[in-house]
Amino acid sequence: MTLPQQTPEPHGHHHGPDQGPGHGGGHGPGPGGGHGGGPSHGHGHSHSHGPAAPVSRHLRRVIAAILIPFATAVVVGLAVLWPGGAPAHERTGVGFDRQTEQGEVVSVEQVDCASVNAGQGPTGDTSAPEGRKAADARQDQCEKATIEVTTGPEKGRKFTEIIRPDATRQLHEGQGVVVAYAPDAPRDLQFSVTDVNRKVPMAILAGIFALAVVLVGRMRGVMALVALVVSFLILTFFILPAILEGSNPLVVAVVGSSAIMLIALYMCHGPSARTSVAVLGTLISLLLIGLLGSLFIGWASLTGNTDDYTGLIHGLYPEIDMSGLLLAGIIIGSLGVLDDVTVTQTSAVWELHQADPAMGPRALYRAGIRIGRDHIASVVNTLVLAYAGAALPLLLLFSIAQSSTGTVANSELVAEEIVRTLVGSIGLVASVPVTTVLAALVVSADRTAPGADPGAGGRAGTIGRPGGPRPAGVRGGRRRRAK
Repeated sequence: MTLPQQTPEPHGHHHGPDQGPGHGGGHGPGPGGGHGGGPSHGHGHSHSHGPAAPVSRHLRRVIAAILIPFATAVVVGLAVLWPGGAPAHERTGVGFDRQTEQGEVVSVEQVDCASVNAGQGPTGDTSAPEGRKAADARQDQCEKATIEVTTGPEKGRKFTEIIRPDATRQLHEGQGVVVAYAPDAPRDLQFSVTDVNRKVPMAILAGIFALAVVLVGRMRGVMALVALVVSFLILTFFILPAILEGSNPLVVAVVGSSAIMLIALYMCHGPSARTSVAVLGTLISLLLIGLLGSLFIGWASLTGNTDDYTGLIHGLYPEIDMSGLLLAGIIIGSLGVLDDVTVTQTSAVWELHQADPAMGPRALYRAGIRIGRDHIASVVNTLVLAYAGAALPLLLLFSIAQSSTGTVANSELVAEEIVRTLVGSIGLVASVPVTTVLAALVVSADRTAPGADPGAGGRAGTIGRPGGPRPAGVRGGRRRRAK
């Protein structure tokens, strides 16, 4: 049995017009002499230019028959659900739903808290903790910051802000700030500082990240950054506005996630059979996550309306299905980790096949799943800790209240995170055997025709050339091309 052909390398030599993309131009002599690219050239370039991707034409047709309709459905879904933009609404002036402008702190001076009524609070018996705190506050020194508005119709206007010594956010001269603007309020109360301007440090950090990705990943890193930008564009211009317009959040999340998955995977890893297998594994896992999430969100009676932000969204757009929004978040949140798992498992199986082309699908699966078990342990732990870290302030509140574990887990705030974590983890765990099976079947199915002459490898470099000999068993004198 002859070995499968390998993928062409970026620096490979020119092949004949009908020659398969093997190593026909290898430098070492093959068994038949000369520069034939027979099996002995399996290590000529493969380790320096990436793993082989042997797939027969028939399997490529099968993969295309699955992925082309899927990609077409995604494009149709994008066209049908594409929003006209986020619907307008009257600002409530609550939380993020406020008109904001940019400002700058032009001066900061020390003032007595009592003189500006900054220490007003509980009064009376100072032996009580509240009374002592109020008395101490009146004796403290506060800061009076003068802020100048630098954008908007009131550009150039100045206002003052009193900062208590125990305030979590302190201001200093020259600092950029974000100010809330309430045009309907009395003039002295129209502006207030809501946050500091962090654009410069955030931009520098993003630049360091991009530089690190490009330096280490090179061209792959550049494509990964482009895919990241595309993902944010789909999220910003499709998923979020479509949900606000009243489209089903689950359908929007599935269509948007599928578009992100197709663009990101093929852009980062190339249009190959290996990438297609990773796409199929990711798709199956996403469907499983969607089904489990829908089942347990309904069974556990999770409304998705658990904090001030979701309450504000529901108040502004009551037609939005908040439980569907929760499920959409689970799907989108799981997609990034799923991509990592499926691509890694597919690459592992491809590398195993390249190392030992004689391995059958069962042996490839067993070897790949052993790698996958280590991957499962690390990824699941990562996902659980990521969600726990995001909910750490909430968990601290329950600890302060000395609530029992059962009470904490039963509350909707924590139950949402538990369902989110466990459903996503189940999808991640399932993606390992699913992707490994698909990769093992695909990569091991590329065989030459039965009865091929094993010793014909030395003449592989002449297959398909005019007048070149044809090894026995290779129909039509042409070996199957690798994807």
